[in-house]
Amino acid sequence: MAKTAYVNTRVEKKLKADAEKVLEQIGVSTSDLMTMTLKQVVIQQGLPFDVCTRSHVPNKETRKTIRALEAGEGEVFTGPTKELFDMLEGRKSRKA
Repeated sequence: MAKTAYVNTRVEKKLKADAEKVLEQIGVSTSDLMTMTLKQVVIQQGLPFDVCTRSHVPNKETRKTIRALEAGEGEVFTGPTKELFDMLEGRKSRKA
């Protein structure tokens, strides 16, 4: 579907710049963010996030791991979630 409608919003210059820095780190444009947010508002029939908490930009180690997995490196876990958490907490070893 063609994007033909506009959403114009005035925000503080510093807020816009700071937000764009974060969005650039995760590979999302301001326009992409607005589209994703509006789609989620429709799907969830309300705000698509808790305004009392915040999400974080992945840290250096997490970004490195994501890049490795995208390159086909590393290990991908495909078992049940409970087994994964048990393994991560050291209660169970991974089956060979």
